[in-house]
Amino acid sequence: MKVMQTSISGVIKIQPTVHLDPRGYFFESFKSSDFQAFGLPSNFVQDNQAQSTKGVLRGLHYQLKFPQGKLVWVSAGKVLDVAVDIRQNSPTFGLYESAILDDENHTRFYIPPGFAHGYYVLSNTAIFQYKCTDTYHPEDEYGVKWDDSGIGIPWGTGDKLVSEKDNLLSNLMDINPKLLPIFEEDI
Repeated sequence: MKVMQTSISGVIKIQPTVHLDPRGYFFESFKSSDFQAFGLPSNFVQDNQAQSTKGVLRGLHYQLKFPQGKLVWVSAGKVLDVAVDIRQNSPTFGLYESAILDDENHTRFYIPPGFAHGYYVLSNTAIFQYKCTDTYHPEDEYGVKWDDSGIGIPWGTGDKLVSEKDNLLSNLMDINPKLLPIFEEDI
């Protein structure tokens, strides 16, 4: 497995070693000892899967009292995945990192707690999977508007199918600071 640091500390791209032969392919999609060896979280407590159609944009979501680190990937299809640093006083506050995740490159993307997360489906359908370091608490759900011009995420062309709830989210600079995580060196 190859681990690649991104421009934002803590946001990691992981490329598994894929073994190809005439029958198809095989790779280890998660191995706790490998994650521990690279200093990555390995104690995931909840797995989720979502199926979406082309043009669906989910996010940008985060949790405050029960923050989740997320290991995300696509097992079928293709998405643009985005992590936005929303940690107050972080040197990269308001900056984002993105990755194309698909069923061909098998890249994993680790997003630590303190980041808003979202994705946009580029293929006809996509199956999006993620492991979380904490369980989901619906009462602790927050978000940042997906098209916040202050962040400037280039989502690409095409229609965006966004939930009503996500369309009502605020721009990052308009969110009450009490509703944003605090930057900590060890995140």
